[in-house]
Amino acid sequence: MDANGGTYNTSSYSGNTGPSASAASMTYLCAECGYHNQIKPREPIRCFECGYRILLKVRTKRMTQFEAR
Repeated sequence: MDANGGTYNTSSYSGNTGPSASAASMTYLCAECGYHNQIKPREPIRCFECGYRILLKVRTKRMTQFEAR
């Protein structure tokens, strides 16, 4: 019950906080063997191919409005 005497409807609550709550993975490049790794949040930072722990973030091709001029 809330402070006004009403009840909460918890049956429709799914627990997601929005589209960012999905398991979106980022691509990282291994500094040792060059393997492209898809790593999700909360996963250990380690190459799946060789086990090396230094991964580089891949640069995106997205252009900003300042570069378009």
